Amino acid sequence: MNGTSLSLTLLALLAVLLVACAIEDMRQRTIANWKNAVIALLAPLWWWSQGWALWPDLALHLGVAVGVFALFVGIFALGQMGGGDVKLIGAMALWLPPVPLMQLLMLMAIVGAAITIVAAIEHRWRRRPGRTETPYGVAIAVAGLIMLREPLFYQFTG
Repeated sequence: MNGTSLSLTLLALLAVLLVACAIEDMRQRTIANWKNAVIALLAPLWWWSQGWALWPDLALHLGVAVGVFALFVGIFALGQMGGGDVKLIGAMALWLPPVPLMQLLMLMAIVGAAITIVAAIEHRWRRRPGRTETPYGVAIAVAGLIMLREPLFYQFTG
């Protein structure tokens, strides 16, 4: 398998896993640990297929990914986000260089806000007691799929 085939295969696997995470989060308000683990464990193959150098590319990339994960662990500790969502963000952070990662987080926030508004309206309309639960894994997956479009399409045009 050449580099381009491996890259496309990895992107396809990531896309399928993101869709599976979104569906599971919508249905059960949870994301299986094994899905997050597979996404994280496929990242080193992605790095290799992209030819990232250990220094400074991978070192910077990993430092930013750890920082983003730590930030969201703090948000989890405050009770504002579920553990599966935080793990999914951490796994996705392993795939994206710093600038695309920040774009993913911005898209995630926008999509998450829209989902939260819809969930709150639905919660109120059905007169359900308690807090509105937002399936934030859907926002992460949608943002991730949008971010995948660029490397996927460039494989065919480059």
